[in-house]
Amino acid sequence: MGLLDFALELVFNKFCVTRLKRMISKQRIYEILDGAVRDRASRICELTIITVVVVNVFAVILDSVPEIHSQYKEFFHNLELLSVIFFTTEYVLRVWSYGAKYDSENGGPSKGRKEYIFSFYGLIDFVATMPYYLQFFIPGMDLRVLRVLRMLRILKLTHYNSALQDLFGAVIAERRAFGSAVFLLAISTIVSASLMYFAEGDLQPEYFSSIPQSMYWAVITITSGYGNIEPLTDTGWMISSLTGFLGVCMAAILTGIVASSFSNQSARKRAAFEAQLKLALVDGEISDSEKTTLKRLQIKYRISDDELNEMVANFTNGKMTEL
Repeated sequence: MGLLDFALELVFNKFCVTRLKRMISKQRIYEILDGAVRDRASRICELTIITVVVVNVFAVILDSVPEIHSQYKEFFHNLELLSVIFFTTEYVLRVWSYGAKYDSENGGPSKGRKEYIFSFYGLIDFVATMPYYLQFFIPGMDLRVLRVLRMLRILKLTHYNSALQDLFGAVIAERRAFGSAVFLLAISTIVSASLMYFAEGDLQPEYFSSIPQSMYWAVITITSGYGNIEPLTDTGWMISSLTGFLGVCMAAILTGIVASSFSNQSARKRAAFEAQLKLALVDGEISDSEKTTLKRLQIKYRISDDELNEMVANFTNGKMTEL
């Protein structure tokens, strides 16, 4: 990473025009791209990236239609070229600017850059640049594979919406309960498939000739409650009814676990922010550094200004007009 740090610093510090260097300092680029400071420049940057991502997703969808692809092939190629330039520039700027995340006492530029490059967001940003370059390293690569990789750019939107991250966090937080529910689901699938194999195997060998083949019916019945395979025997109908009922119960259990974890996660974030706010208000006033920290936490935890004012009112019997 030392060589990477040196190369990035050389490019941006030695070959940039002096005036331009003053306009786009490392710290300022980091604030804009990371959203640490929610000012006009940061919002414009966020809106621009979101727009480019959405346009790319729709372009991939339309490009998969043979008639549209043949008619607008050159347009889609040029759009992809411009998008690659945009995403590559964004990625390089993020790697460079994340060197400002930590000072020399807390790990310096290398720590910030390593943290970003190997983070979920960093890997997604890297993947967003790859489809175009892969065509040069792997000539004749299947166009469908490239389209799938380009479609992964939609994950870049997780920079600005924590829904996916919150979902993973909820599952991880309740992994024991979630794992138990999945274990019960697996057992239910195997048992249902085995019973249907013995009940319907002779009458419908095209669907229930083996237990593994019967599992398709079990999965469809448990997850959606209805499939295109109907039992012919009374025993099969009974098994099918019980399996469908079991599927409803399993869906309720899994949904309850995730919903409860989401609620607990939101409460933990609010509690963490309240603790930081209470600490900042111990001396009766909030310093500039404390304002910056609180503002970043407010953005990270997606706490609205109304919620913030409510918290401040609870602590001070007053209201804060500006953080």
